[in-house]
Amino acid sequence: MIKKAYFAGGCFWCVTPIYKLYGVDSVTCGYAGGTEENPTYEQVKAQKTGHRETIELTYDPDVVSFDELLDIYFANVDPFDPEGQFIDKGFSYTLAIFYTSEEERIIAARRLLKIEEESGKKTYVELLPYTNFYRAEEYHQDYYLKNPEAFEEELIQSGRKKQ
Repeated sequence: MIKKAYFAGGCFWCVTPIYKLYGVDSVTCGYAGGTEENPTYEQVKAQKTGHRETIELTYDPDVVSFDELLDIYFANVDPFDPEGQFIDKGFSYTLAIFYTSEEERIIAARRLLKIEEESGKKTYVELLPYTNFYRAEEYHQDYYLKNPEAFEEELIQSGRKKQ
């Protein structure tokens, strides 16, 4: 059975390619959690809609589990930054896990608690029920493949990748 998961991890360009390495069928960039229908990138980036840059993962839980998706997520974000991720600041770049079931909520809540207990720090990852997802404009989809040089520069400038 194919499932979907929704993670806001800061800049959606930066977190897209890693999931494909671990058995996720598809990764779609988009916007989730806000009230504006069909928001544009400019509206979301201007912090006008209440959406976060979010990725929609389509996956087979027999190949990769939700818990493993969380492993990938937390290995690629800074859960202790309340203002965004790396150089990208503002609400639209803050972290959230949009759960689609009570099981996902419990798994994610336990993971957040474990991170806080082990680090002794407060995490800034909202755990929210899934309400909506709007696909981002086509030029955002697979940005790392369409614009490899610009993508590499984004990773370096954001601090996600060291030179």
